[in-house]
Amino acid sequence: MKQLVIIGTVWPEPNSTAAGSRMLQLISLFQKQEYNITFLCSASRSDFSYDLSQLSIATQTIQLNDSSFDTIISDLNPNVVLFDRFMIEEQYGWRVMEHCPNALRILDTEDLHFLRKAREVAFKQNRELIFEDYLSDVFKRELASIYRCDLTLLISEYEMELAIQTFKIDTSLLYYLPFLSEQTNEKVPNFNERKHFISIGNFLHEPNWQTVLQLKQLWKSIKKELPEAELLVYGAYVTEKAKQLHNEKEGFLITGRAESVAEVYAKSRVLLAPIPYGAGLKGKLFEAMQLGLPSITTSVGAEGMNGNLDWNGFISINENDFINKAILLYTDEEKWKNAQLNGYQIIEKRFKKTLFESDFMAKINELQHNLKSHRNKNFLGQILQHQSLQSTKYMSKWIETKNNRA
Repeated sequence: MKQLVIIGTVWPEPNSTAAGSRMLQLISLFQKQEYNITFLCSASRSDFSYDLSQLSIATQTIQLNDSSFDTIISDLNPNVVLFDRFMIEEQYGWRVMEHCPNALRILDTEDLHFLRKAREVAFKQNRELIFEDYLSDVFKRELASIYRCDLTLLISEYEMELAIQTFKIDTSLLYYLPFLSEQTNEKVPNFNERKHFISIGNFLHEPNWQTVLQLKQLWKSIKKELPEAELLVYGAYVTEKAKQLHNEKEGFLITGRAESVAEVYAKSRVLLAPIPYGAGLKGKLFEAMQLGLPSITTSVGAEGMNGNLDWNGFISINENDFINKAILLYTDEEKWKNAQLNGYQIIEKRFKKTLFESDFMAKINELQHNLKSHRNKNFLGQILQHQSLQSTKYMSKWIETKNNRA
């Protein structure tokens, strides 16, 4: 049986983060092709970590900067290794290359970290993004990781265009694989059976926190026109500073972790997502479309999602527009119904699993059969793997030696 090893940044939490859901989607693709999967991770499990044994996936805790990993990966002898974000490839990629040189190495970016970082810098300096914002240390590390791998998965069409057009990365090294949907449109509560606004997002993710701060500023104007409405702000890992925003009199309610996203979405009438910066695809908006919940967001929030199709609600151009469109969508049943249908169309035409799974696995099989010639064409990747440029490898060895002496 074919062997896949996934090296995770964290243990997947699909009910806490979009990244957790994404990981389970990737697992499903490989299992359908009869891969035996082992998930390795150095992080501690939380109470909300997904029980991978339910999917017949073996798990093992690994150590950072420790040669015990070399034995583990050699014994597993995988056909494919999937790195969860570039930081994991930096830590373990050179070990995989040394001990399993014939394994296909895939990087799942989740989103381009350097893009999110560049936008964050521009946002916090209250200015437009400029090209130099991209050129951070994160940018250099992430691109080096892309070139060291045989294939990199990008979740957004915008990020594919940025990587190819702006940074001239060869298309043979990149693959567009967005969120995938298997869901059929089930009956959901109608307009009149719903009430209140909702926001959702893991509070440990900085763009989510900035979104909540944006909502705090915008909410009073919405509440003034809709005095009976409330805004329920859901999210895992609520921080103390977030709790301080809770105000029942204002109807601004920090409600914590949602036990079931489907249930809280079904009760709500409109999702508010004034996302100021970020990258990749936004899981909250993807799930809203799947579950028939219209939304108001920004151009960054909608980026890479609807293509030429109408949005699942409205994409605002400024704060006043966001406020006005939120009130309109909340009160106009016809526009709300049309928005819901738009969301279903986006999922059906752009994210249905059957649109991607066969082509993706065909790509994996093709690379495995032509791995030597594929790597020979990636000469920059070979340069980056030369011992003179492997600082992470020798730093790791130094840390391990230091720890052993201690």
